Amino acid sequence: MFKRKQSRPAKIQTLIGLKTRIEGDLEFAGGLHLDGHINGNVRAAAGPGAILSVSEHGCIEGSVIVPSIILNGVVKGDIDAAERVELGPKARVLGNVYYTIIETAVGAQINGKLLHRGNQAPQGPQADETAPESDEAAPPAGASL
Repeated sequence: MFKRKQSRPAKIQTLIGLKTRIEGDLEFAGGLHLDGHINGNVRAAAGPGAILSVSEHGCIEGSVIVPSIILNGVVKGDIDAAERVELGPKARVLGNVYYTIIETAVGAQINGKLLHRGNQAPQGPQADETAPESDEAAPPAGASL
């Protein structure tokens, strides 16, 4: 009935091996595949197309901010993915997941909140133009008028 869309293999420019341990924050561009351990925050450089792939042996202790992530390992921190989150059957997240699109396999675990990145209210001058011009304070929530 439903056919799973075959995802394109990620182009990997950087590989962090199984016996590699990084202490500190990491910023990357393009594709990064992690088999090792990172004790620090992971962030993709500005620009589209960056993807983080974490194998079942990979572990990140820190927050992750990337456009897309394919996770089958462990992240001990929040994940903020502007485009896509794919959680494999051995994925473990100990933190909140901010996502636009999420795909979760049976067996994945999330110990935190799933927070969808929906259409957000405009920021800056446009938001001020739509605000009511009354100086009166709004009644507290639940108060009867």
